[in-house]
Amino acid sequence: MKVGICAAGFAALCMIGLGGCGSSQSTAGKKLIAIITPSNDNPFFKAEAETAAARARELGYEVSVNSHDDDAHKQDQLVDVAIANHAVAIILDNSGADASVAAVRKAKDAGIPSFLIDREINANGIAVSQIVSNNYQGATLGAQEFVRLMEEKGAYVELVGRESDTNAGIRTRGYHDVLDKYDGLKMVSRQSANWSQAEAYQKMETIIQGNRNIKGVIAGNDTMAIGAVAALKNAGLEKVIVVGLDGSPDAIASIKAGGMKATVLQPAATIAKLAVDQAHKFLTTGSTGAPEKQSIDCELVTPKNAEQFGLFGRK
Repeated sequence: MKVGICAAGFAALCMIGLGGCGSSQSTAGKKLIAIITPSNDNPFFKAEAETAAARARELGYEVSVNSHDDDAHKQDQLVDVAIANHAVAIILDNSGADASVAAVRKAKDAGIPSFLIDREINANGIAVSQIVSNNYQGATLGAQEFVRLMEEKGAYVELVGRESDTNAGIRTRGYHDVLDKYDGLKMVSRQSANWSQAEAYQKMETIIQGNRNIKGVIAGNDTMAIGAVAALKNAGLEKVIVVGLDGSPDAIASIKAGGMKATVLQPAATIAKLAVDQAHKFLTTGSTGAPEKQSIDCELVTPKNAEQFGLFGRK
């Protein structure tokens, strides 16, 4: 039965980043900022972690970077480690809007402020900042381009993210607030592919068998869009319009190569840097000077402007 971190496991986790649970500083005497995100196998989360770490080091902090892999229990363990290592702040892309409330509250009770990026939690006043992409604005932007590419008519498929993820719901709502206005657009299938490229490929293979006349696919993120593009190409349906959301390097490369037709870039690097800057300001002045809830607008990426964008931001 899991009741917490076993002694050996806790000791091993505490070795991450600093080399021991008891020390609040590195050998250089720097204060620690703990950065915790989902898996860095996903380029979006990797960009978040690397940008936040680089900015924290620029400001003179020691840094630990770890992944909770969207596992709330592992996230709790990593927050415990940050507390044990006397981190001065936590930058967190959390593992769930409800599941993460207790971990953020635990850090606050231990005197460690949390600065959330990408995903909000379902509580106010516990984190100092919650800085997210404007997922609704981004989704409506992507849907408007999808409508234009579809010429306002035709059968389409929607691939949805993880159902438990707040952002998945916000994005699909943004899509349909635009798409449902057009009587000529007919959604023939809506499937969750859980943000996964492999699962999107498999789902699209199945959908195609009964819907070879589809004209477009709109996906809740780029990873699923890339999976859809591969499945469509394998089925000889390269002309099907595919639009995603995130602005990943792979998606931008696909757009340049004629695969995906558009994506919407979430400014992951901008948000991560902003979170570290606000953590530094809070630690040095006692205030971020900004409201807790902050939303950063997304940008449309198409073949016409794809060269202007780099790693989740403008070059």
